[in-house]
This record gives sequence, structure tokens and C-alpha cells, in this order.
Amino acid sequence: MVEISWLGRVSYEAAWNMQKALVAERTAAALPDRLLLLEHEPVYTLGRSGKEAHLLLDEAQRAAAGIGLHWVDRGGDITYHGPGQLVGYPILDLKRLYGNRGLARPDLHLYLREIEGVLMATLAVFGVRGWRYPGYTGVWVDTPAGPRKIAAIGVKVNSQGISSHGFALNVDPNLDHFAGIVPCGIEEHGVTSLAECLSRPVAIQEVISPLVAAFASLFQVETRFATPFVSAYNEGEERRRET
Repeated sequence: MVEISWLGRVSYEAAWNMQKALVAERTAAALPDRLLLLEHEPVYTLGRSGKEAHLLLDEAQRAAAGIGLHWVDRGGDITYHGPGQLVGYPILDLKRLYGNRGLARPDLHLYLREIEGVLMATLAVFGVRGWRYPGYTGVWVDTPAGPRKIAAIGVKVNSQGISSHGFALNVDPNLDHFAGIVPCGIEEHGVTSLAECLSRPVAIQEVISPLVAAFASLFQVETRFATPFVSAYNEGEERRRET
């Protein structure tokens, strides 16, 4: 069973701290696997292989644009998160998940491919064909201007096989914010969104159910929405904003 939590719009720091706490709990005890779904306030994040040269805005420019910055412990280079982007953080016991399929240990490459599969299946519900670009992790689509990346993936798996970080699907974000970086360090191709592909606005809420269904199918798990967990978190965030 994987508990799904829709958290709404959350600061990057708050979500990162939540992930750390959940990973520690998941490592220490037989708690349910979780999938956190949310949007972030505008922020650039650089992973373990991030290059500062791929960050094109200085501190003053980022402040003027209202975009934060974090160096983080996931894989990958630099990416952008912001409103209109559906972010997913799976907190999964991959040893148990893949052990149930007869694998002796977690297969990180398989895990990345299955996340890509979840995102591709989600896009297919909207009539958009996503595909894998050899040599690049993530999901791509064809556009009149050539291949464009529509979803980025960057994960971490600890020594006990517990996953964190995850994926970001561009539903209807401000694509201009990607101009402040070299997204994922890929200079020759840009990014796009589901809204741009469909030539219409798309709400995050339209995408959640198809994505959860795809996640359950691809990872061969049952899912349920953890409403009490969401409510408790939102109440804590409300108190934090008030103080």
C-alpha cells in the first residue's frame, strides 16, 4: 500500500525537511510507503552533479524574480520548480518493492525507467506522446521546434533502499523561469508543458488522478489518499505562516 498525500503549494525547504523526516521514519520502522504530490514556490535546485555555470541569474536577479535557490542531495544537474508544475516525491522501500518481484536488490535504473513510464502514461491520458531520449533521464515530447523536455527526474536512494526526491511534470508553469538556467544542463533542447502541448490551460487537479492510476499500475501497488496526514501537515504550515 502506498499512501498518496496532496500537499498543495509548499516551499522547497519545508518539503525537503518533510522528506528527510519521512525517510528516517520509513528506514526505522515498517511504515507505509508514501507518494507526496505538491507544487513548489519558484525555486532553482542543483543536484549532486549540478554545475554553477548552468545557473544564469545572479542573486539580485533571482531576488527580483522571486526565485529561490537550493543545493540538494538528489542526482542530476539544475532544474526549476514552481506553481503549475506537479512535483512527486516517492518515499518507497525499494528493497521490499523490488524484492516482491524477485529482485535481489533495488535496481536504480529500473526505478528511473518506471518513473518515466508513469509520466508517459499520464501524458497519454491527455493524448500527448511522451518518450525517452537516450542518454537523458526524464520524459520528452515532440514539438514543432523539435524535442522538448516535459518532465525532469532526480532521485536519491539511501543505503537501506529508501527513496526520496523524485519527479516534476510541467503541467502549466511559467516557462519563462526556465530561461534563468540551462535546464538539466542540456543546452541544445528547451522545455515545454502539457498546457503548451494542448494549447489550453491545464489545472494540476486534472493530472493528479491519472498520475496516481499510472503509478499504481507501473509499480504494481495499491494506493490510498492519506487525508489525515495532509490535514495535519497543512495545519502545521498554516501555523508556520502565521508566526
